[in-house]
Amino acid sequence: MQLIDGKAIAQRINEQTRAAVAELKAKGITPGLAVVVVGDDPASHAYVRSKERTAADLGMHSVKIEMPAATTQQQLLAEVHRLNADSAIHGILVQSPPPKHIDERAIVEALDPRKDVDGFHPVNVAKVAMGDPDAFVPCTPLGCQRLLMESGIETAGANVVVLGRSMIVGKPMAFLLMNKGRGGDATVTVAHSRTKNLAAVCAQADILIAAIGQPEFVKANFVREGAVVIDVGINRVADPTSPKGSKLVGDVAFAEVAPKCRAITPVPGGVGPMTIAMLMHNTVLAAQRAGK
Repeated sequence: MQLIDGKAIAQRINEQTRAAVAELKAKGITPGLAVVVVGDDPASHAYVRSKERTAADLGMHSVKIEMPAATTQQQLLAEVHRLNADSAIHGILVQSPPPKHIDERAIVEALDPRKDVDGFHPVNVAKVAMGDPDAFVPCTPLGCQRLLMESGIETAGANVVVLGRSMIVGKPMAFLLMNKGRGGDATVTVAHSRTKNLAAVCAQADILIAAIGQPEFVKANFVREGAVVIDVGINRVADPTSPKGSKLVGDVAFAEVAPKCRAITPVPGGVGPMTIAMLMHNTVLAAQRAGK
């Protein structure tokens, strides 16, 4: 059984990004990433710190904009428009989820699609669906695809089940795998909470991508012998044995599923580091395109 080391693969990709940043800087362009975080959700702030650290480490211009939980829709839109107009910023990310009173879709639609490094603007969603190489692809699905490619796992002709249908992971993941070319050409089934005989559907997969947001939901009966499993889930559950009183687990019951697998990602250390690596990759891409 191959344990797919997302941390090591993300490090390799970050080194390629570092070289691309140096190349742009030599031409007088410093890739700039702005991360906007509204409210005081601790998980959101932890993610933002991690993104900020990585961007700075790779030599990028990184800006963190913290706005209070009481920020209005208009104030947030005004901030997005300001960043759209700022030539030093190539990528903009509004940390999700915002407070309940904010219409997240309206915020995403206000972004300049050329700076939408998260890949959620309708223009980029349509480009991903069309297989347009100019698309900004959402970071987590792109990271999953790169994990498969870098691990030598062939997707062409493979029977893939994507478990979960969110716009953040499930739907763009299915498009990427169906699209023509390297890392694509798969036969894709999208399964979800309303799928009949869910375990049986998942057990047909050569490659199972679990992104359902339920801790350890995927049991051994969901996975056929010799399958590849990519676990997108990141869930905090109670653990009395841990000093913190909790631990991180994926959407896959790792201990019982791993022995059946040809390859599997751990949680943490699998998809997580790849998401941030792909955000940096997308930001550099935005800077390269802006410089042309």
